[in-house]
Amino acid sequence: MPRFAIMLMSVLVLLTISPGIEADGTITQQLQQDNPSYAKWGQLAMEKTSSRYPDADIIDYLHRGREEQGNEITEKFKLWLQEDDREFGVFITIVFDSDTEKVHAITFEETTH
Repeated sequence: MPRFAIMLMSVLVLLTISPGIEADGTITQQLQQDNPSYAKWGQLAMEKTSSRYPDADIIDYLHRGREEQGNEITEKFKLWLQEDDREFGVFITIVFDSDTEKVHAITFEETTH
């Protein structure tokens, strides 16, 4: 897995845990309550993109939005990749069932901007 993707996933995991300091000065770990609803799907988008472009590093990440239609949800992302001297974007769309979270489709579309 490219270095940046590993680093980005590590940051996402660390963002879910925030240190707290008790009155006696000890440090504890406290789970954050406000993870974005798309975090799980963003991680899946990065994993699938890394598999599809194994020689590229993910250098930027954007959640483009969520659409709901009945019990089907579509999460949209744009990842910016660098592979050797080439930089390019990839739009990733993940469609899944809102009740079961079963993925129905994942699509990729490259873009130059």
